[in-house]
Formats: sequence, C-alpha cells, structure tokens
Amino acid sequence: MVTIEREGGDRAMDDDGRGPGPADPLPYEGVWRFTAPAVDASVPGARHAVRDLLRRQGVPVSDDLVQGLLLIVSELVTNAVRHAAVLSPRLAVEVAVGAEWVRVSVEDGHPYRPTALEADHGRTGGRGLLLVREITRETGGTCQVARTASGGKVIWATLPLKPAPS
Repeated sequence: MVTIEREGGDRAMDDDGRGPGPADPLPYEGVWRFTAPAVDASVPGARHAVRDLLRRQGVPVSDDLVQGLLLIVSELVTNAVRHAAVLSPRLAVEVAVGAEWVRVSVEDGHPYRPTALEADHGRTGGRGLLLVREITRETGGTCQVARTASGGKVIWATLPLKPAPS
C-alpha cells in the first residue's frame, strides 16, 4: 500500500490570519513523499499515486506532460527495483510542485550511481535512464543523479508545467 505524505505541513497563514498573501504558494504547490517496497508491484503503484496526486492537487499539467512524468516514474522505480533492491528493500518517491515546474524523484539506498549509456540495440533493456533524459530534454527540463547523505542515490527529473517553446 502506498501512502503519500505532504512534507512541511499545510500552508501558513498571514500574521493576521486572513490566509495566503500574494507571495504565498499557489494551491497546488507543495512536496509529497511516499515510500514503497522495492518490488515489481510498486511500479504501477507509484505511477498511480503520482497521477492521482497531480489530479487531486489540481496541478495545471497537460495530458502529454502527465504521460511523460508517469513514464519517468515508471522507469526510475523499475530501475530501483531491478538494480537496488538487494541493498535497498525500500525506495522513496517524491513529487514537488512549484508555480512553474514539477519534479519527480526516486531515492534508494544502493550506492551505485547509474549513467545514461549509449543504447545497445542488441539488448532488450538498459534504456530507461536514456528515455528519462530524452523526455526531460524534450520538455525543456533537467535530470540529475546525486548521492544521498545515507550513501544511496536520488535521481530526479524537473519538467516545466508549460511546454518549451519550439
């Protein structure tokens, strides 16, 4: 079962208690994080949780952007399940939404940092990170891999909410 928690609590009120002021976040802005076991069933679970979160929060994303985000989530969670589960029995998925961008990240406890290698056309797999980087590039976003303080890694993709100019 996947449970999503909002990090940082609810939006703060102004000093006079009237609610958010002009510099306060939009209603859909926030950071949500959930953990799941590093098993195959977590892939569709993570995808559905992210889709439902975006819908529930009213994030202004196009259908194409949602499909790209869900493919990125699927690829990153699949990689964590396939390559990190031995050392990291749980993984974390985070969704952060700003006024003009959305970021999805997957964190695991395995120290290996993958790189996007050239695709070997003779292999049936091994293209997940390439696909993530391509989707991210096409939207005008960014993709990064970093070490965590606990020695694992986090891979994230940040995409603009509005399409990149062609």
